[in-house]
Amino acid sequence: MIEVDKALRRALPGRCAFCLAPSERGAPWCHACFAALPWNLPACPGCAEPLPLALSGQRCGRCLRTPPAFVRARVPLRYVDEVAWLVRRFKFEASPRAGAVLLALLEGALVAEVHAWPQALVAVPLHPRRARERGFDQAGWLARRLGRRLGVPCLDAERRRDTPSQRGLDRRERRANLRHAFRVSGRLPPRVAVIDDVMTTGATLEALAQACQAAGAEEVEAWAVARTPRTPSTPEA
Repeated sequence: MIEVDKALRRALPGRCAFCLAPSERGAPWCHACFAALPWNLPACPGCAEPLPLALSGQRCGRCLRTPPAFVRARVPLRYVDEVAWLVRRFKFEASPRAGAVLLALLEGALVAEVHAWPQALVAVPLHPRRARERGFDQAGWLARRLGRRLGVPCLDAERRRDTPSQRGLDRRERRANLRHAFRVSGRLPPRVAVIDDVMTTGATLEALAQACQAAGAEEVEAWAVARTPRTPSTPEA
């Protein structure tokens, strides 16, 4: 995939990944497309749930009632429009250019002091059967490259069982579906960030955060590129 990345950079030098207009210096996007991206602002600092402007900086009611296992979620974008298109190309077509853009967006959204916070990254793992079928582990791809850029190790977690699809499940069902689904071997450092490409409801990242805590992590943050906005028709989870 690294060689494909290099070939794409040679084939489309200086072009925006969204509109193919000339890109900003050193970035894979142009100023107009970057400004128009669906930024996840404001969002709950606890779970990254998109919030109304009037609630900016506050935790949502769900986090106040039942705080998640992770202490904070950092998810800079919303899973709609161009971002959803980019994620689908990355996840289902293994597009290295799409992955590189998503990685740049995630890294760029992390303020400087956050870069030194984690002592390790742990990606949401696919079950081995699912990994063989798909042939591509998108969360691991992001976490390994982000770890190299931040200078921290990317440690492995194990998906102990192939959980059924989360689609159509409410919050309680999602949590039950993922109970004891992950395991981390060895001892983790005190500060760990768990990584995924998309945070739909937080149930998967919370289950992995709990596994990290069982392996010794004292504080866990959840990092993802995009958050799925909850609508009246979206089950709460």
